[in-house]
Amino acid sequence: MLFSTLVSAGLMATAWAASLTQVPNYNNNATSKAQMWVYKPDNVVANPPLIVVIHSCQSTAQSYFQNSAIPWKQGSDGKGYITVWPSSPNSGTCWDVSSKQSLSHLGGGDSQAIANMILYAISEYGADPERVYVTGGSSGAMMSNVLAATYPELIKAVSLYSGVAAGCFVSASGGVDQWNNSCSGGQSQATPDKWKQVVLDMYPGYAGPRPKMQIWHGSVDSTLAPQNYNETIKQWTAVFNVTQTPTSSVANTPKQGYTTSNYGEFVQGIYAQGVGHSVPSNLTASEAWFGL
Repeated sequence: MLFSTLVSAGLMATAWAASLTQVPNYNNNATSKAQMWVYKPDNVVANPPLIVVIHSCQSTAQSYFQNSAIPWKQGSDGKGYITVWPSSPNSGTCWDVSSKQSLSHLGGGDSQAIANMILYAISEYGADPERVYVTGGSSGAMMSNVLAATYPELIKAVSLYSGVAAGCFVSASGGVDQWNNSCSGGQSQATPDKWKQVVLDMYPGYAGPRPKMQIWHGSVDSTLAPQNYNETIKQWTAVFNVTQTPTSSVANTPKQGYTTSNYGEFVQGIYAQGVGHSVPSNLTASEAWFGL
């Protein structure tokens, strides 16, 4: 009898345990058919923060969620916030950060699909619109930069791992989800003002607040050259009209061999010496950047 009761209780706990769930209809009016997946922990707080976790190439929402190196389920369980896990519709599952559709506000591309996921989560789950955060690695980091440029009004802060500047992967032919060897190799270089203009052109006329940016990169990244870190720092310091010279810099933070450089209040760079592609997610540091 006792064994039966324990088994039943265990089955009930399993049945009610939070899990990653697909949202078939999230009111997506974009051309992109990116999938929306959501994780609502059992201990979700009132007016919960929302974190959008964007996967890398050769991954999906489900596999990224199950990857032990991606700590956002753990964070969600620990602090009660909701996480949204977009899944790319493209071959090879990289994100489209090359086409005009995705590099424009309301252009219909992957970026708009993810923006629609944010709006749906705010409407349907009561997520706090003032506490929406974005993170991602590799292709997901590229998309994080693109979202910061195309939908700044929706996002409070970004923590991205091993990406490139917003617009760096633009396709000369306008192709969707096109690889850009010049950018990946670190040859796409511009002045801070030119990089700033790339951001401004993605959402013409926008003059509202922008998300604060935390940018991680490894010094021996052979997929997205370390020069892309410098270009991304140029871009966002220019957007925030601050100098490219750090206001403070701390060695061996948050880990041995990592240097954290602050460029005023809204831009932080973390350069990981001896680390390749991509820099592992650091839950503690990213949550701190988000104010969680």
